[in-house]
Amino acid sequence: MSEAPDTLHVDFTPAVGGSPPGLLRANLTGLLTIVRKEVRRVVRIWVQTIIPPAITVTLYFIIFGSLVGARIGEMNGVPYTTFIAPGLIMMAVITNSFGNVVSSFFSGKMQLHLEEMLVAPLSYSTIVIGYMIGGVARGAFVAALVTAVALFFTDLHVAHPLITLTVILLTAMIFSLGGLLNALFAKNFDDISIIPTFVLTPLTYLGGVFFSISDLPRFWQSVALANPILYMVNAFRYGILGTSDVSLGVALAIIIGSFIALFALVLALLHRGTGIRM
Repeated sequence: MSEAPDTLHVDFTPAVGGSPPGLLRANLTGLLTIVRKEVRRVVRIWVQTIIPPAITVTLYFIIFGSLVGARIGEMNGVPYTTFIAPGLIMMAVITNSFGNVVSSFFSGKMQLHLEEMLVAPLSYSTIVIGYMIGGVARGAFVAALVTAVALFFTDLHVAHPLITLTVILLTAMIFSLGGLLNALFAKNFDDISIIPTFVLTPLTYLGGVFFSISDLPRFWQSVALANPILYMVNAFRYGILGTSDVSLGVALAIIIGSFIALFALVLALLHRGTGIRM
């Protein structure tokens, strides 16, 4: 019988990014698990997550597009119904990507699922990216359905497909991170509705969804330019219609900068343990 070795040799050869292969594999498995859980949650309760935005947008098109739009005529050289279509799509993406993450992450915190993930060999980046992808997935599902609804009311021809896709993905990522940030500070279910009601909804309605800022008085134009959602809506409108109230370069810079700032802030809060425990 052979003798047992005096020492145990474990291979910790660094993988990509200097991580041991086992740790990298664990994080990849964890990421895929979180994403699968989030996507299955959206699909399982599709009547609550996907259908309501389509109904809401249909009402907007009927009221604002058909009734009000008939009196307004054209805006920025296109029919009013066509003008508001990109804004309505973006509004649905913003509210649904935010709502998906804030409710899911807070539920995980309340039911102690978050603590189980924190004691697992998962990095904070893996957890954040997993939830963010879940929010983006719901935003994409809703965007596709809302776009299909919009095609019943107006003709949409995407002028710049790459810009359109980039803006909608970045916006969904930003508000997914915003939902996670809200969930970190929430202490009860009432807290997860404060930001959407008192911050997100007003900023969205004042973000150029239904109007062009060129029609506003000079003072209110300056106020509107301080709203980051205005740049997201206009960048998306440029991608579809080829027209925008703001510079595309400035809009993209603000969108990318907002994403980087929010991602760094969420990671910093998780490292500090802020909002992890109820």
